[in-house]
Amino acid sequence: FEKTVEMIGLDLATRIRDISIAIYKAAADYALTKGIIIADTKFEFGLDEHGTLTVMDEVLTPDSSRFWPVEGYEQAFQAGANPPSYDKQFVRDWLEQATVNGQPWNKTAPSPALPQDVIEKTAAKYQEALVRLTGQA
Repeated sequence: FEKTVEMIGLDLATRIRDISIAIYKAAADYALTKGIIIADTKFEFGLDEHGTLTVMDEVLTPDSSRFWPVEGYEQAFQAGANPPSYDKQFVRDWLEQATVNGQPWNKTAPSPALPQDVIEKTAAKYQEALVRLTGQA
């Protein structure tokens, strides 16, 4: 927060912080009613041409958040493992094990091509989050 204040001033930083916390709290409370923990998320804000504070990117999706099912969280936490998730953690975990030309991927472009099964499993996780959160397929 202090670094943000240095960059944009106390008033705007405070507004962004307070709005972010309010959005997160409302979403997290709702998600819990559907059996999902929103472990973290990100919001990107900007000012439009009139100086109006505006959300600048997608929010509360599996790409910008980590969604964990309530069931299984406690067990994973106690074991020191990543809990099951409905987000891109599956892709991250795969990339941690990926190799390029027989060497571990060093996280620079180009990334290894994702296998079809990783793509399909990730899409299925996103779909499951959608169904759990909205009740719609």
